[in-house]
Amino acid sequence: MRVTLSRTVRIALLLPLAGIATLVAQQGAPGLVTNQEILDGLKEDGSRWVTFGGNYANHRFSPLTQITPENVGRLKQQWTLQTNTLGNFETTTLVRDNVLYVTGPQNVAWAIDARSGRQIWRYRRELPATGLTACCGLVNRGFAALGDKLFMTTLDAHVLALDMKTGAVVWDATLEDYKTGYAATIAPIVVKDKVIVGVAGGEFGIRGFIDAYEANTGKRAWRFYTIPGPGEPGHNTWAGDSWKIGGSGVWVTGAYDPEQNLLFYGTGNPGPDYHSESREGDNLYSDSIVALDADTGKLKWYYQFTPHDVHDYDSTEVPILADLTINGRLRKTVMFANRNGFYYTLDRTDGKIIVAKPFVTTTWAKEIDAQGRPMLLPGHKPDEKGETTCPDLTGGTNFWPPSFDPRTRTFFVNAREACAIFYAYKPEYVPGQRFTGGAQQLINTRDQKPFGAIRAIDPTTGDRKWEFRMETPSRSGILTTASNLLFTGDSEGNLVVLDSRNGKLLFTYQMGANLHGTSPVTYMLDGRQQILVPAGTSLTAWALPDVPRSTAQ
Repeated sequence: MRVTLSRTVRIALLLPLAGIATLVAQQGAPGLVTNQEILDGLKEDGSRWVTFGGNYANHRFSPLTQITPENVGRLKQQWTLQTNTLGNFETTTLVRDNVLYVTGPQNVAWAIDARSGRQIWRYRRELPATGLTACCGLVNRGFAALGDKLFMTTLDAHVLALDMKTGAVVWDATLEDYKTGYAATIAPIVVKDKVIVGVAGGEFGIRGFIDAYEANTGKRAWRFYTIPGPGEPGHNTWAGDSWKIGGSGVWVTGAYDPEQNLLFYGTGNPGPDYHSESREGDNLYSDSIVALDADTGKLKWYYQFTPHDVHDYDSTEVPILADLTINGRLRKTVMFANRNGFYYTLDRTDGKIIVAKPFVTTTWAKEIDAQGRPMLLPGHKPDEKGETTCPDLTGGTNFWPPSFDPRTRTFFVNAREACAIFYAYKPEYVPGQRFTGGAQQLINTRDQKPFGAIRAIDPTTGDRKWEFRMETPSRSGILTTASNLLFTGDSEGNLVVLDSRNGKLLFTYQMGANLHGTSPVTYMLDGRQQILVPAGTSLTAWALPDVPRSTAQ
């Protein structure tokens, strides 16, 4: 572990105590993050963003209105921080008391002065030289916060608490042994006094789980295995001993309903990914959404999107919660755009389907039956010869966050239209090695070329309101605002701003790198609305160049 303080802070350590107090005041020393603050989510003053999705419901919708469709074209860069790390940000930056808290690739993290973009402190976890198995990049998806602590997961399957003021490690808890395939990239969420995390490694023969840790001590409070063991409901959906190495990781942040005290998490694919005969059965609770009691981790209900998945259709997408009037009745819902190509609205009190409809081209299934199971179409079981299915393994969407506008009741998703040839073969399980049993070949021809689209969906029907088509698929998340703006990115490295009412293009800017798996966040700073854009491993703050006093919030 290595913590690096800025030059200003290093000098301060040599000053008298009075001088240190003055410096800390200038830096805007953080007060304690409270549970009420987290419950409140994004307030009208826009001064804070303290959870992964902006609120427990993961709306990624800001009440700020200073930047509008009429003036967004006048945005100017305020500063850019080059972090000098390799890879891509997949993080959601937390904002509090004019300080930005951000995690990056290779388990590096920073506290940054929001006014200048200057580093306050930098934390780096020294990773093991061998044996690390992180499947899909050395990434991290962000912090959670409570009190004077920040919480993050690590690629070697730990969860850490850092001091918000200094970046020093307060406690360090082990999830599992990274040498056997476990990793962690998820942004935690804090519920009451617990830090909720999940574990990655579904391509390495792990047994997935969701954990809760005491925020003050790092002691584990409970564990929910996403693959039931002997004697537990659902265990019989795994043939033989396949449950022991069945995958079903949890690597994307869930949502929380305070009224029901329930957590909602999507789970990953069963393993091996493609070889059906290695794990006959529905393979619960893979490719599912699970609703867990936040105090105990006990399962209240589940819904399996893709039983016995053989196309790597993880359900590790971001769930969004909202209360919606559907057919004249107010329903407590959870909305979910799934990698398998279907959009779902579920009743979040019992997991029953309200809406299930494809939002991209799907060839493996076209409908969901009355019992909630997909009605499978023939010819979509991978083998050594290969079979063609839409969507491809990256899916109709994936881990990049969607957004929800509660005023217009619109769900926004970055969708992909792509197909692939899937292959399967019987693999041998070796601890710590990939255990997939196949692969895919993306179809990219003149007649069948993948493309992307931002799609606005009515969650009460699953119908499409509008789309903004992109030439190639993007992996950017989405931010929306109360001034009818939608911020995202394309695959060519452009920041893209649309009118969220109709999908009209309003503004683009070439960032020099992609927004990969994350979205901008927005906040107020000294009376000006800021847009913070993570692109590649750089952060850029944007604002209007001049703000009349009458519009300052």
